[in-house]
Amino acid sequence: MQLQRRVVSLMAPLVCSALAFFAVNLAQAEDDSGLKTKDVILVHGAWADGSSWSKVIPLLERRGFHVTAVQLPLTSVADDVATVNRAIDLDPGPLLLVGHSYAGVVITEAGNDPKVSGLVYISAFAPAAGQSVASLNALVPVTPVAAQIRLNAGFLSITAEGISADFGQDLSDTEKQILAVTQGPIAEAALGTPATAPAWLTKPSWYMVASEDRVLSPKLEAMMAQTINAETTTVRSSHVIMLSRPDAVADVIARAAQGRD
Repeated sequence: MQLQRRVVSLMAPLVCSALAFFAVNLAQAEDDSGLKTKDVILVHGAWADGSSWSKVIPLLERRGFHVTAVQLPLTSVADDVATVNRAIDLDPGPLLLVGHSYAGVVITEAGNDPKVSGLVYISAFAPAAGQSVASLNALVPVTPVAAQIRLNAGFLSITAEGISADFGQDLSDTEKQILAVTQGPIAEAALGTPATAPAWLTKPSWYMVASEDRVLSPKLEAMMAQTINAETTTVRSSHVIMLSRPDAVADVIARAAQGRD
């Protein structure tokens, strides 16, 4: 018994030293990850809400990211930018802004905040100064969803048929139904509001092109990605890449968190 106690006594410092060694190496591995930020603010587009990121959020959080998904009022560009600015104010930074569709306009404006280290556009509009959603769309042929957009009291919505056939044509029937009944109508005026000071002029950018997009022309997406000098990824997907290809979206965000040289 005394011999066993002596062995345990001798082993204890070695065990503690080994645990300390592994703890230090684990900390070093985390430090060497190359990530410049682990804070991400996700911004939904028109005809959607924060739940459109429901598949991406757990993927990012499992990688250790701190995620915020805002809820835009979709009443005006100014109101939507103000909503994102409030989220930025609550975040210690640095952080990434990730915008889908119309939200590309929003992050293009809000991204000038010094806490923002980069911009990630997910099949999104990336306007230059003076450009708007409407003026950018005018550069390419009309996309199929246009026939399914309805105007009511100054706000635009998409028919259930448009959601199913054009907005998220590669999703399940249940997902299409949920999108149709939870969609957020957007003020028509917001689509004609021009950008003023594009943050992508001074911040690194990443862009995901949806090759099967029937809302935002894939050709226009590629043009904008080139204009803003974004690191570009093209995936086979409908307009809602974050629901159709959440793994790919999470991967692009993780790469963006490492920054660009």
